[in-house]
Amino acid sequence: MIPNETPITPELVAEHGIKPDEYQRILDLIGREPSLTELGIFSAMWNEHCSYKSSKIWLKTLPTKGPQVVCGPGENAGIVDIGDGQVCVFKMESHNHPSFIEPYQGAATGVGGILRDVFTMGARPIAAMNALRFGSPDHPKTRHLVRGVVAGVGGYGNSFGVPTVGGEVEFHESYNGNILVNAFAAGIADKDAIFYAKATGVGKPIVYLGSKTGRDGIHGATMASAEFGEDAEEKRPTVQVGDPFSEKLLLEACLELMESGSVIAIQDMGAAGLTCSAVEMGAKGNLGVTLDLENVPCREDGMSAYEMMLSESQERMLMVLKPEKEETARAIFTKWGLDFSVVGETTDTKRFLIRHNGDVMADLPIMELGDEAPEYDRPYLRTEAPDPLPASEIEAPKDYAEALMTIIGGPNNCSRRWVWEQYDHLVMGNTMQRPGGDAAVVRVDNESTKGLAFAVDVNPRYCLAHPYEGGKQAVAEVWRNITAVGAQPLAITDNLNFGNPERPEIMGQFVGCIEGIGEAARVLDAPVVSGNVSLYNETNGVGILPTPAIGAVGLLPDIDVMATIAFKAEDESIVLVGGHGTHLGRSTYLRDVLGRDEGPPPPVSLVNELKHGDFVRSAIRHERVSACHDISNGGLAVALAEMAMASGIGAVIDMPVSPDLHAKLFGEDQARYVLTVPGAHLARVLEDAAAHDVPAEVIGKTGGPALRIGTALSVSVETLHHAHEAWLPEYMSEEL
Repeated sequence: MIPNETPITPELVAEHGIKPDEYQRILDLIGREPSLTELGIFSAMWNEHCSYKSSKIWLKTLPTKGPQVVCGPGENAGIVDIGDGQVCVFKMESHNHPSFIEPYQGAATGVGGILRDVFTMGARPIAAMNALRFGSPDHPKTRHLVRGVVAGVGGYGNSFGVPTVGGEVEFHESYNGNILVNAFAAGIADKDAIFYAKATGVGKPIVYLGSKTGRDGIHGATMASAEFGEDAEEKRPTVQVGDPFSEKLLLEACLELMESGSVIAIQDMGAAGLTCSAVEMGAKGNLGVTLDLENVPCREDGMSAYEMMLSESQERMLMVLKPEKEETARAIFTKWGLDFSVVGETTDTKRFLIRHNGDVMADLPIMELGDEAPEYDRPYLRTEAPDPLPASEIEAPKDYAEALMTIIGGPNNCSRRWVWEQYDHLVMGNTMQRPGGDAAVVRVDNESTKGLAFAVDVNPRYCLAHPYEGGKQAVAEVWRNITAVGAQPLAITDNLNFGNPERPEIMGQFVGCIEGIGEAARVLDAPVVSGNVSLYNETNGVGILPTPAIGAVGLLPDIDVMATIAFKAEDESIVLVGGHGTHLGRSTYLRDVLGRDEGPPPPVSLVNELKHGDFVRSAIRHERVSACHDISNGGLAVALAEMAMASGIGAVIDMPVSPDLHAKLFGEDQARYVLTVPGAHLARVLEDAAAHDVPAEVIGKTGGPALRIGTALSVSVETLHHAHEAWLPEYMSEEL
C-alpha cells in the first residue's frame, strides 16, 4: 500500500492518466502538491469517462429539450413524460474496456450499472437492451468474447429479474482489439416521485448504502479513458465484480426508502465510485462534503483512503438523508440485509474533505473538481464525402436467390436467436414483442393497455464513410423502428463510441456524427435526454469504426393496436412505402455478396423520414395495416424475407427482371417501409398516401410456401429460415 504522503513524481502523474499541463492546472488550483489520495481523486474526476473533456463542447450542441422532456442530460438518466402521471426513465452506457479484459464480469457489471442509473431516480426497471460489437469471426478471441459477454448480460439481467428485450450484435475486424458493450435500461416512475442527485441543506447526514467496498474496479474509469496496448490483459484487476442478487435487494430497499420520505438526494456509485458520487451530490447543491472513511463498510482488511475513494465495487449507493428519518432508513436496509452506514455530512465550506481515522487524506475545492476539469476544443479533420457510386457501376448477382441467402445467412444478418434465447425476455410478464422485430414493446404495467417501444441501432460503416450522414441515419433508423410498431417516438439516448480523440481524423468523425445526430433529433422531434461518450477505443493505434449507438423510446397508447413484422394472412397486398431502392453504396449487398465496402452511405432526407413515418404510424393506429417492417440493412429483399420467416407465409412480388433490379431489391435507400394491407383497407391506405405526398405502391401479395420475386428469385420460406438460423449456433458450437 502506497502511503498518502508519497511524493508525486511525473511517472506517478502519468500512471494516473494526467498529462503534464493538466497536473500544472491542479497545482495552480490548490496551490500545493496534492496528496496521493487527492491525485487519485483528480484522476477520477478529470478522466475522459467522467469529465467529457474532449466531447463536452460538442455535446452542448445537441437538442435536449421538448414538451415531453422532464429531465435531460446531467442526471443519472433522462426522463420523458408518458402521460397519466407517469414518466419513463432511460439511458445507455458503455462498458467496453472491462468487457474486453474480462467479458463475463465486464458485461454483467455494465448491465448492473445502467440498471442502478435508472432506479437511483426512483424508477422500477422494466426493460433492458444492449448493443454489442465484436471483432472478425475468424479472430482467435472472438468466440471467447461473444460467449463471455452474452453470458454476462444474461447472467446479470436474468438474475436481477428485468427482461432483456432487444439489441444488436455485429462483427467487424475493427473491433478485434476493442469490443463494444453498450447497455440500455428503462424504468417507470410516478412523475411526482422522481429523485435527483442534488444535495440540499447543511449538516445533513451522508449515508452509504448497499454492498461492501472492495479493491475491485480501482481506476476502472481511468482505464476506460485510455487506449489499449500490449498489456491489456494485465488490467484485469480494474474490472469490477457484480452480484445481481444484491442489486435486486438494493433496488427494493431503495424504492421502499424513497416511499418513506427519507431521501434528500441519492446517487449511485458507478464510475469513480465514492469520489464521483460524493462530489456530484455536493457540487450540484453548491455545498461541501466531509467523509469519514473509517465508517465505510469494507470487505477487505486494511483498505487505504486512496483505495476506498477509487474503488468501483458494485451495488452501492450514496444518499443525503433527512436526519429525523435515520432510524426508519436504517431499519429498511437492515430488513433487506444490506449495509447502511453514516459516512459523512454536508457542509457550507464548498470543500471536499476526506478523513480516515482522524487524519486528513484530501482537502479540495469541490466545485472546481468538476467545473475546472479541462475542456478541450480538439483539432479535427472532417471526413471527405466519398465519390458517388451509381448502382449501374455495381454488378448484379448471377443468382439472386444465392445472393439473398448469403446475406441472411452471414455473420451480420443472420438470426440472433442464439443470443437472445439466453436472455429472459419475458420475466415480469409484460413483454409484448420479443426480440427479432423492429422494436421491442413492453406494457407499462400489469393493468395498463399503454406500452413503450424500445430500439437501438447504428450503422458504423455509414458513419465511417460519411459521419454526418451516418449520424443522421442512426437517429432516423431507430425513429423508423419505433414508428414501425405504431409508437410515437419520444426521445433518444446515445452511446458515442470512437477511437482516440487526439487524432484529428477521429475527432472529425466524432464532430460529423454529432452534427448529424443533432440535425436528425431536431427535425424528428427526438431530443437527446441522456447518454455516454466512450473514447480511446483502440489498441496499438488501431481504432474502431465510429459507432454512435442510438437508443430510442416511443409511446404506444394501446398495445392492442400494434404492428409486428410477421405476415398475418394469405392474399394480403404488400405495399412499398417510400419508393424503390436505388442506392448500393456501403450496402450489405456490396459487402457480403461482392466483397466490397466503398462508396457513400445512402443520403437521409429528414423531411421524407418525418412525412413517411407519420403516414405509416397513422395507418397502423387506424388498424389498416396487418404487418409493418422498415427497410434497412439488405434492402427490400431482406425485409421481405424477414417478414416471411417471422410468419411462415410466403409472398409473390411482381417485379420483372431489369438492369436495376439489384438496386431495387438490395438498395438501402432511407425512409422506406413494407406494409401488408387487407383488401378492405387497401384503397384507403393508397388514397391517404397520395393525399400526403407519400410514395406507396402495391408490389405483390402474401401467400404460398415461398418468397418469389418475378422470375429472378424463388426460395421456400423453410429454406430461408434454415439459412437464417444456422450460422451463429454453428459458429458458437465450434471449440475455442
